[in-house]
Amino acid sequence: MLDLKFVRENADLVKKTVQVKNLKLDVDELLATDAELLKLRRESENLAAERNKISAAIPKAPPAEKPTLVAQSKEVGAKLTAITEQMKPLEEKLQLLMYQTPTIPASDVPVGKSDADNVVVKTVGEKTKFDFKALDHVELMEKHGWADFKRVPLVCGSRTVGLKGDLVKLEMALWQYTLDKLSAKNFTPISVPAIAQEAAFFGTGHFPFDRESVYEIPKDKLYLAGTAEVVINSLHAGELLSDADLPLLYAGFSPCFRREAGSAGKDVRGVIRVHQFYKIEQFVLCKNDIAESEKWHQIILTNTEEILQGLEIPYQIVACCTGDMGAGKYRMNDVESWCPSENKYRETHSCSSLLDWQARRTNLRYRDSKTGKVEYLYTLNNTGLATPRVLVPLLENHQQADGTVKIPAALRPYMGGKEFLGK
Repeated sequence: MLDLKFVRENADLVKKTVQVKNLKLDVDELLATDAELLKLRRESENLAAERNKISAAIPKAPPAEKPTLVAQSKEVGAKLTAITEQMKPLEEKLQLLMYQTPTIPASDVPVGKSDADNVVVKTVGEKTKFDFKALDHVELMEKHGWADFKRVPLVCGSRTVGLKGDLVKLEMALWQYTLDKLSAKNFTPISVPAIAQEAAFFGTGHFPFDRESVYEIPKDKLYLAGTAEVVINSLHAGELLSDADLPLLYAGFSPCFRREAGSAGKDVRGVIRVHQFYKIEQFVLCKNDIAESEKWHQIILTNTEEILQGLEIPYQIVACCTGDMGAGKYRMNDVESWCPSENKYRETHSCSSLLDWQARRTNLRYRDSKTGKVEYLYTLNNTGLATPRVLVPLLENHQQADGTVKIPAALRPYMGGKEFLGK
């Protein structure tokens, strides 16, 4: 969410950003609603001042004049009530429109309409090649009985899976490995619930944009989150932090849920796009400073690179274009891991800088010790690791000719020193 004063003073820039980000916001409608509200507020203030003047005059007025003044006060009060009622729906409308205002992207972000226009900026590792007939992740899992793709969906519905045996241990090893890596970089591990109130989803910007992908629990007025970001972003809502407290670094672990609305028939095979998964999310709250934000963007992006390098998975980093980055993003990089069975890179991590877009929605603030000013924080996030999706490139890249899977050296301490799965 942008500052309303900024929108008023930079309407053309906001309109241009709406266009390049492929958003549906009508900036003219927003400004017209704002102007109507300003007019009504001025009328309300004038009426309130008039009523106060009449009320102050009543005790001093001669008895014969008091009934007239009382009647005038009631008449003005009725007008004030009518204007207040008239303002309520406009205030709600303006708030919803403001929630849809986009962050102005960095000047070097590529302009484009979809992920097809994203730009590869870095490639690490050679694409894995085999001198034998390689299996895909589903075939590997079925070969060793590492997953239940049949019985679990009968109980839980489509796009659900149950991991089994050594693959469960490997999944847990991946979580511990990632948490240890992030803890060593001063990120505080925190486990958070997957349930949150509606305000938290508006705070991150998942609402109103992405409601269809979120599971709702109507009876309790709660929703299931698709990332720990939803909860962590609201942990300090309404607090006034000191700049001495910053940055706040979290490694949030949580079960995650996504309806995957609009993805019917897409990535239905295996564990690439399932309704329930687990994720460790890097989340940063830092000072209101572009240079500081850019520094932390690079740090959390590097953290992800180091995690993938430890897992010995080839990957590439792409600069997401304006049409693929979402309303709130100032900068966004996807990290895509190599999946041999598909002969393509697949997104496994997503790194985003949002400046004060989330902080304004959530009321995340701190006091600058040098200026004494209260500022909105800047927020950033990036995937630490998401399972079971990361198992796709991990299993496929490390498979051996005999069908076993080599465990990367970085994971072996978490697997009791074991070198292969399937032996």
